[in-house]
Parts: sequence; C-alpha cells; structure tokens
Amino acid sequence: MSIEQRKTYDAIVIGAGHNGLCLAAYLQRAGLSTLVVERRHEEGGGVNTEEPLIPGFRHNMHAQYMEFYDVMPMITDFGLEDLGLRWVMPEAQAGIAFADGRPPIVLHRPDLLDRTEASIARYSRSDAELYTALKQRAQAMEGIVAATLYSLPVAATVETQQAMIEAVFGEFGISGYFASKTTRALIDELFETPELRALLYRAAVEWGIPLEESGLAGMFLTYGMWTFGNWKLSLGGTHTLAKAMTQACYREGVDLLENSMVEQILVDSGRAAGVRIRGGREILANRLVASNADLRQTLLDLVGPEHLSELWVRRAKAYRYGPSHVLGTPTFCLREAPAYRSARFDPDIDRCFYTVVGIESDEEALRYIRDAYSGRIPEPGAGTWVNSLWDPSQAPQGFHAATGWYFFPPASALSRAEWEEVGSSYNEAFLARWRASAPNMTHDNVLAHRLYTPDQMEAKNLMREGDFSNGEFALDQLGANRPFPEASNYRTEVEGLYLCGPSAYPGGGVHAACGYNAFKAIAEDLGMGSPVRSERGY
Repeated sequence: MSIEQRKTYDAIVIGAGHNGLCLAAYLQRAGLSTLVVERRHEEGGGVNTEEPLIPGFRHNMHAQYMEFYDVMPMITDFGLEDLGLRWVMPEAQAGIAFADGRPPIVLHRPDLLDRTEASIARYSRSDAELYTALKQRAQAMEGIVAATLYSLPVAATVETQQAMIEAVFGEFGISGYFASKTTRALIDELFETPELRALLYRAAVEWGIPLEESGLAGMFLTYGMWTFGNWKLSLGGTHTLAKAMTQACYREGVDLLENSMVEQILVDSGRAAGVRIRGGREILANRLVASNADLRQTLLDLVGPEHLSELWVRRAKAYRYGPSHVLGTPTFCLREAPAYRSARFDPDIDRCFYTVVGIESDEEALRYIRDAYSGRIPEPGAGTWVNSLWDPSQAPQGFHAATGWYFFPPASALSRAEWEEVGSSYNEAFLARWRASAPNMTHDNVLAHRLYTPDQMEAKNLMREGDFSNGEFALDQLGANRPFPEASNYRTEVEGLYLCGPSAYPGGGVHAACGYNAFKAIAEDLGMGSPVRSERGY
C-alpha cells in the first residue's frame, strides 16, 4: 500500500527536522509503524546545505559546526557513517582576528591545548594557564555532559548546582556562588585579556548562552567550555547528516511524506488521534503523535485552545522566542580565502574553522550583542566559516565558499521593508570590516554574496522570530522548566501527544537529544524497550 493510500499508522511525527528523524527511527525500530510528515520538499530543517548563489558553491544555510558527533547516540545506533556521514575536525577551531594586525587568539582542538596556551600567552600567561586548565576539566566531564543531554531533565536546586561547580572547579578559585553569576561576570572575573574576553563572549552567545542573564555561568563552565574546540565539519555540508538520518529511517521502514503541511492535530476524547494535512486528507495514529514544530504552533495552532486547559493555553502564550538565538546567515563566493593581517603573528588564523571578524574589543562585542538583543541592528561583525579550506567539495576547484552568522533582533522587530533593506546593504558594510582585517577581501575577490535574514528563516524553516532554538534560553525556560514545568518531560496534557523539537529540553543545537529523549518518554509510557546501549550508558 502506498503512503498516499495508507490511512493509519501507530505513530505520526510532525516535521522532518533532525529531531523528528531521530525519534521516527527509534519508534520504527521499536516496532511502531511510523510516518513522518514534512511541509518542505526535503528533510533536515535547519541542517541544510544549498547553492544559493553560484552553482558549485555550497553553503550551510543554518547549522554550521557539529560539536555533538562524538556523543550523539543515533550515529552509532543506526550506523550513520555507513550511510555516508563523514566529518573532519580542523586543528585551529576558533579564533579572532583584528584590523590593526595585532596577534590573534586561536583556540585549538583538545589534543592541541599547548597551541591554545601559546596563543593566549601572547597576551597573558595567567589567562593561558587558566583557560587550558578549565578546558581540560570540562573535557573530562564529557560523559556527564552527554548523560545529562540524553536523559529526561531533572530539576536541580541552586544548592545542587553550587555544589557541582565547587566540586569540579573549586581548585581554580571558582566557588559555588559563581552559579548565580552572569556569563559575562564570570568571564570578566576569570580572564584579564580583552581580546580573549571578546572571543569568549561571542562563542558563548553562538552556543545560545546569554551574557547578562543571571544564573547561567555554570552553563558556560560546563556545556560552553566543553563545546569550545570540539567542533566538527560535515564533509559535503551539514545536509549529509540529514540525508544519513533519512536513509536510516527508510532502512528501518519509516514512511516519509514530503510537501505536506499539517494543518491540524486530530483530537478525539482528549487523545491525539492523527493529523489533517493541507488539502483535507486525514491520517490516523493508533498510539501517538509527536511534534517537531515549535511549542505555540503545536499547542495553539495545531491542537487548538479548545482541547487544552486554561493553564496550558496561558503557558503556551507566555512562552518567549529570541532574542538569544536569532541569526542572519550571509553567504560569500570567493576567489581566495581571507588572508588576515594578524597571521604575521600566527598563521593558524588563516586556517581557523570559526573566525570572529569585525569585533575589535570586549566592549565592542558586548555592545554588538546588546544591540541585537534590544531590537537594534548592530554595527557589522560576524563569526565566519570558510569550510572549503578543509572540504574542497564545497566550492569549485581553486575557489572558496564562506558563510557566517550575524546576531540580529527577532524577526518581528523590523518590518518586511526594513529587513529587505538590511538584506541588501548589511553584507557590504560587513565586507568593509572584513577587508580591514583581511586586505584581500576586496570586491574583486567576492564573486557574489547574499544575506538570509531572520524573517526569511522564520518563513522557510518555521523558526519563530528566526530563533533557532524555538524558545529563549533563560532560567525559566531551561532544564526542567523547558518549555514550561508541566511539559518538561516531552508529554502534553493531550494523551498520546508528545513534543520532540527544540522547544523541548535541551533546546537548539544539532544533538538530536530532543528526539532521543522523547523516545525515552514514549518507551516508558508504552512499556517498550529502552534505546540505551549498555556500553554508552545513556
């Protein structure tokens, strides 16, 4: 029976983002006939690679670096490497270059911390020693970080968080009270070098850790410090992950229905009973429906307030999007890779995986982030990637493809006309800043460029406000509070309806933990086997 003819499945997953694909594969393997319904023509959501400018120049339009490949359960459980997933791990991981040509700061892979220490030591020996010591300690926590990510969230008291920080980092003078600090206050107290502070500010916010939100310093010390330097580059583009996950789903027997917009989750006697897609077709679900869509869309638009309690309607309406994860993605087709003035001190900056450009000081980095968070378009600056340096398939022979991230206000902060103006002018302003740091970034070097703005991200990938985590990172929307306490275990008050997208714990990022953990909750409810592999332990 074809997908078009089939009317009933055990499970229906709404959305073929990487979390939805992860959940579907585990459901099918557990013996549930599973359908994934995707509104677009391809799977992957924000894990997508395109040629938006010139054929042969490939750009990752949203997700860039992959820090979770070493710990992501689905990669090993479904043999994604056998299905074409490949990656490399550049030696120089993150750096910042300067227009006046002063020494860059370059953070290297965990196995090359001597180079990281030497780079920071050009400015401060004490900063260099402390950073590498903290990085080593955070790296040693990988198993704990992974187990926390790939488990249902557990509420942690302030006292528990303080005790953890004291136990892990106390010998470095970081006592339990640091748990109440902002990330900025933590960075400023630990490190004296403005150049290092600027890089860490930017890298923290890249990962979604707000700088001036009290109580998130512990998140920076653990997750932030662990991720820095763990970044992988997907060969062929990030879409190779989505394609491998899709092939795993097909191999398990999952059905995927593309170009099909879900317009309603069917609710019968308080239970999720299936979906109605655009055009009126109804597909029934015997056991469950899981939504990879954002919280408000799932509960208010697809389920409808009439099927929810007053409390859940109020919680959904109060859920906040942005400003902590709102991005613009510029793409550039280049004749040659950037050659930085700062390379005279350290040539590694010219082969750095992720390079901060256009931010000259910690104060400038802070002003940039404050502007974006408060609804103003900041002065140009970006984190940039030239992935063709390590993967020649991402550009024609002898050329390079560059991509970046700008931090911008939420999509609703500007009108469509204002965003169109930003889209047509901001790249040029940024290129002037880039050229100051890398003189070869002339107009002759840039064959073409384009900017993908938050309003376009919202329209294309249904990332509300352009927020890639589909929900602000703040204490009341993190951990066991995500998206709100009553819904923090992936279950909803509609029986048989589950959340599996980044509105759920742990939020945005290409880790597939939202889908993996949703399966854990479903398996518990339906009395199915656990997905845990004994050698992994989570």
